[in-house]
Formats: sequence, C-alpha cells, structure tokens
Amino acid sequence: TRRRTAEQQLTLVQDRAKLIARQVHAIDGRLVLGNKPVETDLLLKQARAFYEKRHYGQSLEASDRASRNLAAQAVLLSRELGRYASRDRIVQWQQMAKETIAWSRARQTSAIVVSKAERTLTLYKNGKKVLSYPIRLGFNGIREKRYQGDGATPEGRYRITGKRGKGQTQFYRALVLNYPNEEDRRRFAVERRTGHIPALRGIGGQIEIHGVENELMAQTLGCVMLDNPHIALLFNRVDLGTPVTIVGALHEENAVALVLANLATDKDET
Repeated sequence: TRRRTAEQQLTLVQDRAKLIARQVHAIDGRLVLGNKPVETDLLLKQARAFYEKRHYGQSLEASDRASRNLAAQAVLLSRELGRYASRDRIVQWQQMAKETIAWSRARQTSAIVVSKAERTLTLYKNGKKVLSYPIRLGFNGIREKRYQGDGATPEGRYRITGKRGKGQTQFYRALVLNYPNEEDRRRFAVERRTGHIPALRGIGGQIEIHGVENELMAQTLGCVMLDNPHIALLFNRVDLGTPVTIVGALHEENAVALVLANLATDKDET
C-alpha cells in the first residue's frame, strides 16, 4: 500500500508538472519562475530514484516537496502576471484601445493597437480594422517594461518616430517608437526612488516594431516582432506620428488569465 501510494503521488505530481510547464511555455512565462521549475524537476528525479530503491517514505516526501514547489509557482505567476486577470485593468486597456481607434476615425488616418496576451497587432484606418497580424515578443515580453535590459515589452501610448528601411536596420524593416514617453519616465522615477529598480539600471530605449532578420538579437530586447512580409506591408501603410497603443490584453478570457485560472484550480485541488 505504501508503494502504491508513493507511485500514485509521483505520477500525479509529474503529470501536473508537465501540464504547468506547457501552460507556462504557451504564455512565455518561464522567466517569471526563475529556478523553481529546475528545483521541481530535481525533486521529482529524487522521488523517482527513492521509489526505484523502494524507499517509499522518502519518495513520498520528495514528491510532496515538488508539489509544494508547483503550488509556489502558481502563486508567483499570479503575483507577477495577475493584472491580466484584473477586470479593472482589462477595462483600462480596452478604453485605451477605443480611444486610439476613435482618434483614427476622427483624424481619418492610421493607428495601431498591439495586444500582448493575444499576440496580435491590428492596424486601423479611419477607425476601421484593415489588417491584423500575429506578433512575437522578447524573452520577457509578457511583463511590463521597467528598465533597460529586462527584456519586457512596454505598455502605453506611443507614436512612430522613425521608419528604418532596407540597409538602415538589422531587422529587415523597423518602426521606431517614442519609448520612453513621459508616463514611462514618471513611473521609472517613482520606482527608482522607492528602491524597486537597481541603482545602476537605466530606463532604456530603442523599442521598435520590426521584422525578424536578426531574431537572436531581437530576443534580448522588448520589441514587437512581425514576420518580414507583414512588417513590409505595415511599413508602407503608416507614417511618422502614427499612434501605437500597446496593452496587456483586450479580453477578460485572454491566454494569460486562462492559464492563471487553470493553475489556481490545480493548486486548490492539491
């Protein structure tokens, strides 16, 4: 019976670890978790080794520690990415997008809305959607940008301040955004004063919407990446000054919120 209990517990935790790993990978949330997935994997290997040596009590103990580690991962993800499940924040993001579209309609010109959770870039012309493309983000893009080198993609209202064509960029085509804007600088100053940003970190810059000619370099930045045929079409449809609004999500049932809900359910069941 002790053997059977150890086997059932180990199988249960292993299956849950695989599920969480797949879900976290789907939303690019691995960086948020730091070393915790590695710790879980090591504990499960220990549990398996103890089980094979018939040390069922020690196997159960290692499995239990792995299970607690998985619960801690769910808590950490919820703390770091919880804004994607916040109704108030979703409403705020939706309002930002609506105002950008309304601006496009009123000025009879183009505007762009980027949603990080939905991984989409949508171009509006005269207030009407004219195209929508899938995007990729940097290695930490799901987070809100705070300082240089964090790999996160900023959220806010920006404008295109530069267009870099062939021979002017390492990314095939690039649309340069005015990050950091006034709001970014204000937030950075507050976090620096309160000690939430390391003293040697700067606010950063060079945020772009670009192609993938140099994908390895792009992964180190907080930019928005499009496939080359898509950035080529977009490049020709926008002008300097075109507004670009970047939000976390536009729907309550977005990909990140659904993953957080699934992890919370798993945690409650263990």
